[in-house]
Amino acid sequence: MKRKILWLVALSLIFSPFSVDAQTIDKEKEAVASAEAWLAMVDSGKYADSWKQASDYFKNAVKQPQWEQSLAAVRKPLGKIVSRTLSSKTYMTSLPGAPDGEYVVIQFETSFQNKKSAVETITPMREKDGKWRVSGYYIK
Repeated sequence: MKRKILWLVALSLIFSPFSVDAQTIDKEKEAVASAEAWLAMVDSGKYADSWKQASDYFKNAVKQPQWEQSLAAVRKPLGKIVSRTLSSKTYMTSLPGAPDGEYVVIQFETSFQNKKSAVETITPMREKDGKWRVSGYYIK
């Protein structure tokens, strides 16, 4: 009997993460695709469009003129993007200073014309309509 229980426990430990991981992987893929589309707008200088396509949380935190000025001050001096490689993505349901929800914290290793090595952190969140929209963006 003990062996059977141990076997069931072992099986549950082996197989239960796969169903959770598959769901998480799908969410991460959707969020990364959304982030990449949003970054393409930013890369092409469509700052107003990037604000309009951001999450409600983002738009309530940063007004459009402020966003456009900030991006112009930070992104333009970096020059054109040379390369961007996904380095990490982490699904989370809680972030400091943000309401509980579904988030994916994504980091890209990015090279710009005037800055060879940068890390872009972008955080899409799943909104009530089920779509992933950017709630935060940071370049280091």
